[in-house]
Amino acid sequence: MLNMDCVRRIVVKVGSSTLTHPNGKLNIRRIEHLVRCICDLRNRGYEMVLVSSGAIAVGANKMGLAERPKTLAMKQAAAAVGQCELMHIYDKMFLEYGITVAQMLLTRHDIVEGSRRDNIQNTFDALLQCGNVPIVNENDSVAIEEVEALESFGDNDTLSAVVARLCQSDLLVIFTDMDGLFDSDPRKNPQAKLIPAVHTIDHKLRRVAGGAGTANGTGGMATKLGAAELCMDAGIPMLVTNGESPENLYEIVDGKQIGTLFCRKGALTT
Repeated sequence: MLNMDCVRRIVVKVGSSTLTHPNGKLNIRRIEHLVRCICDLRNRGYEMVLVSSGAIAVGANKMGLAERPKTLAMKQAAAAVGQCELMHIYDKMFLEYGITVAQMLLTRHDIVEGSRRDNIQNTFDALLQCGNVPIVNENDSVAIEEVEALESFGDNDTLSAVVARLCQSDLLVIFTDMDGLFDSDPRKNPQAKLIPAVHTIDHKLRRVAGGAGTANGTGGMATKLGAAELCMDAGIPMLVTNGESPENLYEIVDGKQIGTLFCRKGALTT
């Protein structure tokens, strides 16, 4: 079980399956719940960072496209439209609770290049020190190689782990469309059992993780294992749980067992 006494800085990642309905339109009710929970935790003293996917899915819908775009140019166009829409919604909702948000769009080059990485870390620290909530996404409208390769960092799962490391976060929470990692695919096997904690990632676990996720997203459990490895190597616990109920954040900070916790043995656990 996670020891929340040591946790103050939390990165929360939400994917397209959490932010949108199956038809691609924004799930306003769920976004409202998510924003309210993050603001409430911010008021409780936690430093919160939100990594948000969904720009391409939201943009495609706003552009009236019948399906998720397949060509690079259309994906980037949809990302440009969708990112504007997402930030408009986030800015409006967070301001209702008196919280100022900041948009941060990153690419792989920003993470790899030393001086850029240092500047990003300094920006995160400054924003959090001022009580703001940074909202991070990949700059899909210009990051050609990332969009071509599984829509960037793997539906932002890898990006969220990178951000957690950059921020020196105490915890990464990844919201997905499942309750966590199961010992087999629960959509095919009703007897599948939730794995409550993972301390080591091996070949057997990778086989269990399977492939892609939902139609509106690109990241399945396999990309989440990659993110978990990045976090575990840095000593950062990562928790995967269902984003259908953003109120799960309260359960998490209260130290209750929920979803699947990835961490090295002894790292922030009780």
